[in-house]
Amino acid sequence: MKKLPAEIVASLLAATTVIISLPPYNLPPWAIFISWAGTFAMGGPSRENLGRIWRVMPIGSFFAMLIVLSFFQASHYLTGVAFIVSQMVILFLLNTALLLVARFKAFSFIPGMFFGFASYFATMFGGFGPDPHNPYAAYVAVVIMNAIGPAYAWINLNYASHHESH
Repeated sequence: MKKLPAEIVASLLAATTVIISLPPYNLPPWAIFISWAGTFAMGGPSRENLGRIWRVMPIGSFFAMLIVLSFFQASHYLTGVAFIVSQMVILFLLNTALLLVARFKAFSFIPGMFFGFASYFATMFGGFGPDPHNPYAAYVAVVIMNAIGPAYAWINLNYASHHESH
């Protein structure tokens, strides 16, 4: 079977993100692109790399969600400089905890954690997901979309012909 050029396959996959992001779910399509590009940045969608990135992106998103929930709680009790300082402490402690998780070999792909981390904040504060600005709905939405990106990288690699650079 003759394969389509990689540019065509990648563009067809990219076009599907329009459908994925439609209401009522409003899933964040760019989260696919972050993890798709991240998969190629780590060397491509090999079995090992797929496992590494899929394991850590939800962890990064989870810690981002904990930060959002903690900021929200702090906002009920603190204002002004005290609130800003509390946000800095919360971010410091939870980011440190996230990085400590990366000391376990199975979770050592720190860039993947931050793909999930950044994707969560953009989903939450961008108003994406089935219930915009809901921290739990944002988590579910971003985990789903980040998971699709490496799958798209794998499809692109395995079902497209690739040209040699000159």
